[in-house]
Amino acid sequence: MDTTQKFTSPAYEFSLLRIDLIYAAALFVVAAVVISYAISYAPVDSVMVDPPLMGFFLVFCLFTIAVGFPHPSFGHVSFDRVAQVSAVLVLGPLDAALVMGLASFLYPWHRLRKGVSPGSVLAAVFHNAGLMTLLTYGCGSLYVGLGGVVPLGTLDWHAVKYLLVLAVTMQFVNDLGMSFIYFIRGGGFHSMVTLFTTGIELGSTVIAVLVAIVYVRLEPSIFILLLLILGAGMLFLKRFSDMRFRLEALVDYRTRQLRQKSRELQQQATHDTLTGLFNRRYADEYLKQQLSYARRHDVEFTVALADVDHFKRINDRFSHAAGDEVLRRIADLLSERCRNSDMIARYGGEEFLICFPSTDKKMATQICMELRAAVEAADWSSIVDDLQVTLSFGLASTDSDSRRTTILSAADEQLYRAKDEGRNRVAA
Repeated sequence: MDTTQKFTSPAYEFSLLRIDLIYAAALFVVAAVVISYAISYAPVDSVMVDPPLMGFFLVFCLFTIAVGFPHPSFGHVSFDRVAQVSAVLVLGPLDAALVMGLASFLYPWHRLRKGVSPGSVLAAVFHNAGLMTLLTYGCGSLYVGLGGVVPLGTLDWHAVKYLLVLAVTMQFVNDLGMSFIYFIRGGGFHSMVTLFTTGIELGSTVIAVLVAIVYVRLEPSIFILLLLILGAGMLFLKRFSDMRFRLEALVDYRTRQLRQKSRELQQQATHDTLTGLFNRRYADEYLKQQLSYARRHDVEFTVALADVDHFKRINDRFSHAAGDEVLRRIADLLSERCRNSDMIARYGGEEFLICFPSTDKKMATQICMELRAAVEAADWSSIVDDLQVTLSFGLASTDSDSRRTTILSAADEQLYRAKDEGRNRVAA
């Protein structure tokens, strides 16, 4: 798996890229030092014993990387495990590490033509080459150190046991390395393991064992035929994987659309489209619940009905569009000045309902007086020059026998009293 598909947009922050590049370069340097040390202490005839064969595995590795597919979270899943494991089983850990490191170094550069930034490509080059070199040499050396045979020509219980160790350690180190670079790039630390990609990686290991045995034991023509079949299979799996992830992306997109539509429908069912406040349907249900709560817990509950004074005149004189803008501005003023615990609804054409849970009439009256003053003092000239808007309020509180209709009727009576007494006032 390599690492240049996510986090490469123009919005990629420079600081993250710098940290990413420093980490990748350090990993590459460590890999180079380890391999140099291994070459210097290895027998002369054990390094690059067959350059043409190494060249073949280099091409094979580049092909297995190229026929990969995007990881659902981050990066690029490829079939390079086939070339990686088969190279270890045919060439040995050191030569296999050189081949894998070189292939991983060469492959990401083509993405410069796709518009990926040079810094991101360079980070991927260093990271992929460093990780694949250390992974191949380290896990391959563990396999050989435990007693694994190179080149592998037969399968028995001991060989299977060592191959399982090779497969598991490669998978673990690869997933750990990819998770860490994902963390470095600002994506958080979480497992990169998915059932599908893990199945691809482990299946590739089984195929790699078959490739190694066929190369050692059978005729070159059969080996070539096997490679052709494998290549066709990889291309088929790539096509299948691309289709699978496109379908998953489509399903995810449709799911987000459905959720958004559901939120919109819920918003429409409970909110007023003009002001964005709660609507009458929601307010009636809220009143029912709060009155029940007030009775059970013996707490006060106060409501206020507010009405825009002379609203019909505003519509008739300045147009209904101006009237709508007045209602929106009043809704904003009420929302800004009421408490988070209060509920505000557009209850009628120019009428608003404000509910004050666990609040006595004195406190609610004070809040309404502040709201009335804020509306009166607001600058309405942005809607119409010389426009003056005021509100009248009527309040009522619960008692032990309160019901929704009675408390609203009491508030409405007080609102009419405020109107009769000259408007632009609070009556409780």
